[in-house]
Amino acid sequence: MQDSNTAPETQITSAMSREIATPEQIARAYRVVAASTKAASSNFYYAFITLPPEKRNSVYAGYAFCRLADDIVDEDSYGETAADALNSLPAKLADAYNGKSDSEMWLALGDTLHRYPIDQQHLLDVVEGCRMDLEGATYETFDDLVRYCKLVASATGLALIEVFGYDDDSAVEYAIDLGIALQLTNIFRDITEDLEIGRIYLPSNELAEHGITVDDLRNKKVTPEFRRFMKFQVERARRYLDSGKRLFPLLDRQSRYCPETMTSVYETLLDKIEAKNYDVLKNRVSLSKIQKLKLLSVIWLRRIGIRFL
Repeated sequence: MQDSNTAPETQITSAMSREIATPEQIARAYRVVAASTKAASSNFYYAFITLPPEKRNSVYAGYAFCRLADDIVDEDSYGETAADALNSLPAKLADAYNGKSDSEMWLALGDTLHRYPIDQQHLLDVVEGCRMDLEGATYETFDDLVRYCKLVASATGLALIEVFGYDDDSAVEYAIDLGIALQLTNIFRDITEDLEIGRIYLPSNELAEHGITVDDLRNKKVTPEFRRFMKFQVERARRYLDSGKRLFPLLDRQSRYCPETMTSVYETLLDKIEAKNYDVLKNRVSLSKIQKLKLLSVIWLRRIGIRFL
């Protein structure tokens, strides 16, 4: 990992090669991305607030970019312009890095990219993953699905750990596994909703091996075969999650509570799937705001050194 403290000469060169916003403009931009993250009511918001303010703001900016890419392929408002809107993101990302921003989100993201050594390819990978959604999501094998998960989720994690700070390169492997685990959990939770927009993220060959058809999923048939299928999927997601947990001690101490909180939320979602005997077709699992705050309180108490017996 590169040192995020840029040398003075580099800062001067960087400043001369890009348009510079005022501190007031930058502060406003970060307030805007923070507000949009909170308004999204994402599970991630409750993890982000554990970060120190500067890192938290940069994570909000990165999340806003990923959210934009996701919204382009998921929201009906883009319609036939979705492909063009998605294709415009790489150029806008380059402009943001050079200080040419037409909104607060791009200004905040451009500032973040100069504060931390984030490889812009990670953000471009997110765009590529969203393009796979736009082209119609079906996956023949689990390996195919893992490629998608790495693009839309692991790439985000790889960008985040540059903000968090880490000293051991094995953090990269664990961040990739954690991203796969979180995305798989999202997929299990949203099977019915994804079917409604023509997306099937479950590996086709594994569905066939368990005797499950797409019509079975559409008709919400929670058969013994489906329960066995989901049990297998959840157990595999937990293995990725367990690998991802090895990331925590490698991170800067002030930052590790963010992925720890995130992981607690997703572990609880997997617990709920198991508690419902793997019926995710008729019963969508989710956490209430109170449940999320309870998980967050445990992490905060752990942060100040209190342990539950």
